[in-house]
Amino acid sequence: MRQRSVTGSDEDPRVTELRLAVSRLRRELAGHPAEFPDRAIAEDELAALDAMASSGVPEIPRLRRSLLLIAGAVGSVSALTAGLTAVRSAVDLFGETPRQRSGD
Repeated sequence: MRQRSVTGSDEDPRVTELRLAVSRLRRELAGHPAEFPDRAIAEDELAALDAMASSGVPEIPRLRRSLLLIAGAVGSVSALTAGLTAVRSAVDLFGETPRQRSGD
């Protein structure tokens, strides 16, 4: 699934998309003038997503956990909706986490 990009890298396109989306939301968050209670959580989890993407193909459960924390932290800030949606779409490119059946 790896493709050579325009820059000549051999990075997984899903990872590239995740890195771009995370970068965008980090810029939008940094430029957002209002403080809100969970801003530090969003910044920490975006840094964690960036680190996971930089290290290669990240673990899907950890991606989803970070996404949930970020969404909870910035979900009520309408100015960040587009950036958050882009991060969610990028995480979704990695597929679903297998669910455990009840009783197993």
